[in-house]
Amino acid sequence: QAQLVESGGGLVQAGGSLRLSCAASGRTASRDAMGWFRQAPGKEREFVASIFWSGGFTYYADSVKGRFTISRGNAKNTVYLQMNSLKPEDTAVYYCAAGGVTTLRADYWGQGTQVTVSS
Repeated sequence: QAQLVESGGGLVQAGGSLRLSCAASGRTASRDAMGWFRQAPGKEREFVASIFWSGGFTYYADSVKGRFTISRGNAKNTVYLQMNSLKPEDTAVYYCAAGGVTTLRADYWGQGTQVTVSS
């Protein structure tokens, strides 16, 4: 079983920045990639970004391209999400994901961290 712990959420004004961190421990079925998803009130969980350990390839949802950057730590068990130019519509609970990560699913999830962007 894998454990994922997010940190770095909070309240920020529109146009501001936040950096989320996710630390993974334990066993994961597939450590080929990690990613971030988010869920806004009344909406389904949606893909935000992912990064593959091999080659460092990154993928982003169209809604965050050019504003968010996903990166990995040297220890291969940490992933970050730098969020710039935040908008009120970015308000959501952000979840770290690992194991078989695609834009639609993952095997393991963190507990989530709240990001609130005020207008």
